[in-house]
Amino acid sequence: MTSPAEVAGDTVIPLLTEDVSVSKRRVVTGRVRVSTVTHERDKLVDELLTQENVDIERRPIGRPIEAAPEIREEGETIVIPIVEEVLVVERRLFLKEEVRVRRARQTVRHQQVVKLREQEALVARLEAETPASAAGQPADVESREKRE
Repeated sequence: MTSPAEVAGDTVIPLLTEDVSVSKRRVVTGRVRVSTVTHERDKLVDELLTQENVDIERRPIGRPIEAAPEIREEGETIVIPIVEEVLVVERRLFLKEEVRVRRARQTVRHQQVVKLREQEALVARLEAETPASAAGQPADVESREKRE
């Protein structure tokens, strides 16, 4: 059998293809040791530093004011006013009203029928007691009540 290229009179050259395969592996070629060393040295630092000290003084004032004062400076002193609102209860006399009482005297004739009671006691003297009168006869004493 002949290939179709030979029939036509052509020369056929076969082509080759190569494939590559890549892989990794570790190879120890040596070791490394890392260490640190700290060196100390003294150096004089010469700088100007500013330091401020403050003294705080509280002065009680205790007087009424109309408005809150502003923060102010007196020389090198800063004055910060501290204010508080205080409820002031004040007692004042307030004339609310007057009650006027006027006396007027008059004489008026008045007539009315009323009941009056009166008691009267009558005393009668008795004779000396006899045995017959002590036997149960009533004594001779009268009392009268008078009503008008």
